[in-house]
Amino acid sequence: MAKKLKVGVIGAGMIANHAHLPGYFSIPDEVEVVWLCDNKPQVLEENGKKWGISKTTADYHDLLKDPEIDAISVATPNLEHMQMTIDALKAGKNVLCEKPLSMNAEQSKAMCRAAKESGKVLQVGLQYRFCGPGVFMKEYIKNGHMGDIYYGRAQAMRRRGVPGWGVFTNKAKQGGGPLIDIGVHILDFTLHLMGYPKPVAATGMTWDKLGKNPEITNFMGNFDRDAFTVEDMAVGMIRFEGGQMVLLESSFMANIEKEFFKTTLMGTKSGAEVHPGFNDDPVVIFSERDQQCFNERPVNIPHVENSHVKEVQEFVRTIREGGESLVPGEHGLTLNAIFDAVYKSAETGKEELIDISY
Repeated sequence: MAKKLKVGVIGAGMIANHAHLPGYFSIPDEVEVVWLCDNKPQVLEENGKKWGISKTTADYHDLLKDPEIDAISVATPNLEHMQMTIDALKAGKNVLCEKPLSMNAEQSKAMCRAAKESGKVLQVGLQYRFCGPGVFMKEYIKNGHMGDIYYGRAQAMRRRGVPGWGVFTNKAKQGGGPLIDIGVHILDFTLHLMGYPKPVAATGMTWDKLGKNPEITNFMGNFDRDAFTVEDMAVGMIRFEGGQMVLLESSFMANIEKEFFKTTLMGTKSGAEVHPGFNDDPVVIFSERDQQCFNERPVNIPHVENSHVKEVQEFVRTIREGGESLVPGEHGLTLNAIFDAVYKSAETGKEELIDISY
């Protein structure tokens, strides 16, 4: 058996505990988590003991100096992604960086350049493409059943869902609000199913009509309304090189019936509505045969217990077997570039061009 990969995790918060660490510990014959890093002493101590990790530190450079470490997970706030990732790549470590890849396209370009120069794997933490409905739809599309997909609608909508922890309401540390936090997931899922077409330009609008109002309730904990500096809703219309278009809608707060997270695809042979998250009706196919229209619900959608675990397992597989990650840094760059254009368009009132070259 090949030797175990030695891994370090930077950031011991919620996403490390719910995604990265369970993923690595799901394959103990292949991976050993050697280091855990966090700048909060209590969090570091508690989670080091919880997971039985022998080495802990507040300085991520300690992980990079360890010659035995093969790979690093960056599970920190967005503001810290770029420097930690670039430093790790330059130190010869493979990197799984939590989504979004960075604060903006310029940072993501620097990260992609560092990955290319190092020859190491740079993977983005975008787990929904590994969920059961995603696996089913990718195969359905690959087999030609949808024909040419020319339009998509990506929606990540919460009624009252501002995260009441961390820095999610701080634009200077987060880079944006729901667009960059949950919109990143549904847009990636949509573009993944469409074959990741190259974006050309985007038009968008953002609003902060509800998030600052202390009289409006929130289902995800309390937060400082006076320090709310991100949008509470964003909409973007994105054009692609092959003639496709995607409408992206994302909110932390909106006066809608309920929260929903879904992708709608329209192709020349069929259409589909796909819920990559938890839903009793995850996939509906819209087709026509013999001049009859059908709404079809597949019953053999693969069961995936935890898509977070699958994403980490894919990262490990890529390192072991070589080749490119299924979720490469370039996809994270594409998403950041689209968000930049949507945010800029919201300011200028014009369509803004998208550049993903690096």
